[in-house]
Amino acid sequence: MKLIITILAVMMVEATTVLAAGGEETMEISLLVILLMGFGALIVVFQLIPSLVLFYSMLKGLFDSTAKKTIPKAGTKIL
Repeated sequence: MKLIITILAVMMVEATTVLAAGGEETMEISLLVILLMGFGALIVVFQLIPSLVLFYSMLKGLFDSTAKKTIPKAGTKIL
């Protein structure tokens, strides 16, 4: 068991240097990454549009100069 652990440890140490050494091919952004980033940007934009409409409606309701509605007293009938 001790031999297997030693062999695995040596292989992990050697593999670390191989994985850390990046070449020119890893510096380029692939098409899949660009498409994923574009899809994420579309999600953000499509969530931003309804939130801006809701924010505008909230501001319009807060600063509207029309007559404010009064709440009727309890027990009165509304015609």
